[in-house]
Amino acid sequence: MSIGWEKFGASVAFDRWRTLCASDEILRSRLPGATGRFAVMQPGFAITIEFTEGAVRLSVADEAETRFIATPAIWDEFLKLQPARHHHHLYALRMRVPGFVAEGDELAWAQHTHILRRVFDLARWSLTGTPAAAPPSLRPQLGTGSPCPKAQGRYVKVKARGRDFVLYGEVAGQGRPILGLHTAGSDSRQFHRLMAHPRLAEAGYAITAFDLPGHGRSAPAAEPGAWALDTDLYAELILGFLDAWGFDEKPTLVGASMSGEICLEMALRAPERFAAIIACEASEHIAGRRTPWADHPRVNAAIFTPEWIEGLMAPQSPAECAAEVWWHYSQGGSGTFPGDILFYSGGWDARERIHRIDTSKCPLTMLTGEYDYSCTAEHSAATAAKIRGAKFQRMDGIGHFPFAENPDLFLDYLLPALPQQNR
Repeated sequence: MSIGWEKFGASVAFDRWRTLCASDEILRSRLPGATGRFAVMQPGFAITIEFTEGAVRLSVADEAETRFIATPAIWDEFLKLQPARHHHHLYALRMRVPGFVAEGDELAWAQHTHILRRVFDLARWSLTGTPAAAPPSLRPQLGTGSPCPKAQGRYVKVKARGRDFVLYGEVAGQGRPILGLHTAGSDSRQFHRLMAHPRLAEAGYAITAFDLPGHGRSAPAAEPGAWALDTDLYAELILGFLDAWGFDEKPTLVGASMSGEICLEMALRAPERFAAIIACEASEHIAGRRTPWADHPRVNAAIFTPEWIEGLMAPQSPAECAAEVWWHYSQGGSGTFPGDILFYSGGWDARERIHRIDTSKCPLTMLTGEYDYSCTAEHSAATAAKIRGAKFQRMDGIGHFPFAENPDLFLDYLLPALPQQNR
C-alpha cells in the first residue's frame, strides 16, 4: 500500500526526522542565512519544511511558497535509500516522472537545493529506524581515499579557430592509448580513478586526458562568463590536441555527456583518426538542460552547479567518487558550465546527420547509465538504432558520469568495448 509522506504522520517517524534535522552537523553548517518554506505534497497530506534562524522546522501543513507535488506511490519510491531510476532526486522527478509537479519560487529552490537534499536524506534515514546519526552520504562507502595516479602532465599549444590555445594534458600508464574527454564544466581529473585502476593497467591501456580552455589547468580563452562552446570549436580543439600531443598509434576516444556527443561528431568528421570511439551518455540531440541558475547573480554557482548535476549520478555510486565529481563542479571557472551547456543542450544537433556515421571506418559503441535522466538510455538506444553497425548497451547502476562516479563498475562495460589491437 502506498502512503508516501504519510509515513511521517506517525509521531515516532516525524520526531525522529525532527531530531535528525536538529542534530545533523552537515545540515547545521548549511543553514546560516537560509530562509524559505517548501512543501512536499500528495492528495490529502502535506509537510512544510521551513528554514529560519539557522534551524529547520517541520510541520504537517501546507504553508509554503514552493511546493513539490506527487502521488503517494512516487513519494514511496523517492523515500527509499536507493530509489529507482528517475525517482532519486527532485530534478530527476521533474524532468522524467509524469505525475510530479514543482510549483512556486524557482529562485528559492535553486538557492536552497543543497539544504533540501540533505533534509530529504535525513527523512530517508529516519525511516530506516537506525538510532545512529545519519552518515555524511547515503551512498555506499568505498573506504578508500583519493586516487594517486602516476600521471605525467604537460602543456601543449593547440591551434583552433585561427588562434592558439594553451591546453593542459596528462597521461598515465603504458599500452594502447585511450583519449578521455571530460564532461561539461569539469576537467580531466575525472579520469584519475581510471588512471590509477589496476584493471585498466593489467589490460594494457594508457589514458590521456586534457582540459578544455578555461577548465581545470588550461588557460582561459575568454573573459569570465564569456565562454561559449560550439561543435566546430570543440572538434578543432580535439583534433588539434591529437596533433600537438603526439600519439604513437591511434587512440580510442572516450567521452560522456557533452564529450559523448562530440564523440559522435568525431565519428562523423574524423573516424580515421581513432582506433575506436566509445560515446557514453550521448544522443543525437538533448533538449531542456539549460538552466538560468548556473550564473544567476542571486545564486551561488559553486553550490548550485554541482547540485544540479548531483542527481545525475546513481545512488549506488560510491560516496567518495560522487563527492569528487561534486567538488570538481564546484571549482569550475566562472561561466564554464553554462558555456559548455550551450553546446550540450541545443547547440549539438545531429538529427539530420547521425545516420551518416560509417562504422566500417571506426567501430562505435554507445554506453548510457541507467540513472541518467538527462540523456536517458532510451535516448541513446534510439540514436544507436539509426547508425548501422553501432553497438549500444545500458549500464545498470550507473548515472551520467560513468568514468568518474563509479569507475570500477564502468570498467565492466568499457573493457569489452575497447579494441584488442589498434589499426
